[in-house]
Formats: sequence, C-alpha cells, structure tokens
Amino acid sequence: MKLLKEKLNIDFMGKRKLATIFSSILIIISIASLAIQGLNLGVDFTGGTLVEVGYDEVVELESIRSGLAASEFGEATVQYFGSASDVLIRIAPREGVNTAEISGLILKLLRSSGQAVEMRRVEFVGPQVGEELTEDGGLAMLYALLGILIYVALRFQMRFSIGAITALVHDVIITMGVFSVLQMNFDLTVLAALLAVIGYSLNDTIVVFDRIRENFHKMRKATPVEVMNASLNQTMSRTIMTSFTTLLVLTALFLVGGEIIHGFATALIIGVLIGTYSSIFVASPVTLALGISKEDLMAVEKEGADQESHI
Repeated sequence: MKLLKEKLNIDFMGKRKLATIFSSILIIISIASLAIQGLNLGVDFTGGTLVEVGYDEVVELESIRSGLAASEFGEATVQYFGSASDVLIRIAPREGVNTAEISGLILKLLRSSGQAVEMRRVEFVGPQVGEELTEDGGLAMLYALLGILIYVALRFQMRFSIGAITALVHDVIITMGVFSVLQMNFDLTVLAALLAVIGYSLNDTIVVFDRIRENFHKMRKATPVEVMNASLNQTMSRTIMTSFTTLLVLTALFLVGGEIIHGFATALIIGVLIGTYSSIFVASPVTLALGISKEDLMAVEKEGADQESHI
C-alpha cells in the first residue's frame, strides 16, 4: 500500500472538465428518464396486493397475463421473480376486497389452467400507507442531506460542505436514474440502499477532505490544484481497497442473496461505484471551483495573542 501511494501521481484535477461532461450527461439522462417514465414503484409506495406463486415447471408469463386479462384482474402486473417458475403478481388497491379474498381468487384462477401452483407469499399495503411511505422516504433523504451539510460545514468549511452535498445529490440522482431507465422495481429496500449509499459516499469524501486539509498546512507553497491532486493520490490505495472489498460482499449478496434483496444489492453496487467516482471527480472539483484556499482552513488568530503568549 505504501509503495502504491508513493508511485501514484495522477492528475485528477486536470481531468475535471471531462468528468464534468460525463457527470452532466449521466444526470441529464437520469432526470429525463425520471421525468418521462418515472420509477417503477413497488407496492410499498403505490399500495395494493403483491402475490408470489411458484410453479412446478417453467411457465410463460403471457399465458398468465392472458388469463388475468380475461378476469377482474386485467390490470395486474406479472413478472418473473428469480426464476422462470416463480412469478410475482402485483394488483392495484381494490375497495371492498380484502387481501385473503384477492389471493384466493388469484390462486383459483391460476390453477384453472391445470398447472400445479403453490402460494409463496402475500403482502398488502393500503393506498394511504403507501402515500405516507413515499412522503416519509423523501423527507428522510432530505433530512439526511441537510444534516450532512451542517456536519461538513462545521467540521471543515462551507465550501467543502457544498462540494460534499453536490457529490451526494449526484450519486442519488444517477442511482435513481439507473432504476428508472431499466424500470427496476423501486421499493423500501432500495430506498434504504440509497440512504446507505449517502453514508458510504460521505465517508469516502470525508477521508479525502481530511487529507486535503492536512496537506494545505503541510504543502504551504503548493497551489490548491496541487494539494488536491496530492491528497487524492495519497488516499487512492485506501479508496480502491475499500470499494473493492465492499463490492465483493455486495456481488455475493446480489448473486446468492435471493430475489427479495436483489434491488437492495443492485442499488448499493451502483451507489458504491458512483460514490467512489464522485468523491474523486465531483466533491473535490466543486470545492476547488468555489475557490478554496489555504487561508480558509487556517484558524483565525485573536488580536493580541502574540503579546499574551510572551507574558
């Protein structure tokens, strides 16, 4: 690690314009997708009934859709859940019909085709609860970002704080954008993953900022660009190892953790990759663009402090 730290001399700040263009493209695509087709919200947010069933053999989704279309559940959404014999059916909220009745009717309808079907799981969320979860989830993310803004401003300096928040917003928008573009299911587990991504990305950014502040005191004749490049190169070995080991665990979780936490693991994998990138090419360049200098990090000396020290 020490050898890697000494050898690295990458001009990260020299590539900040290219990084800005790349990030801008990703953010534009993400915002456009979120505005046009939105997120594929799960039952947690939309409300309704979720029914998971298992077949003894591979089943075609089209046959299930056609069977449901001919019944009172024509608006149901049908998709595979992990394998071609496991199926997830989502049904919008229905007044006057409870969850047990809906799941029973669905199971009876599926068995009418002559295939053996097993009920695996039934979940129900009322429309009012779904609306509250959507609002509370959004507020939780805003409160997290506000708290981070205050924390970084107090620990470092307001310019650092703005740089850190810019990187975090960048990470959240792009991660949500990927889910929107691919129309992956967005539920409470994915929202929890987004909050975890904020924490992970902030931790990486704080490490870099600590080194930048330290180097501003050590490298007194260096320019802000030189200080930031040196700091990023010095923390690169730590960044690579942390991201690599985290991705190993998340990849294992994605592959063998089961379909229920598939979205959670996917969001974290995307977030770790984007968060590592943003701590290098977003947080530091934004702080640099705001005009950070050595004087901003020096403690203000009180008038007469020199005289008092000689008394």
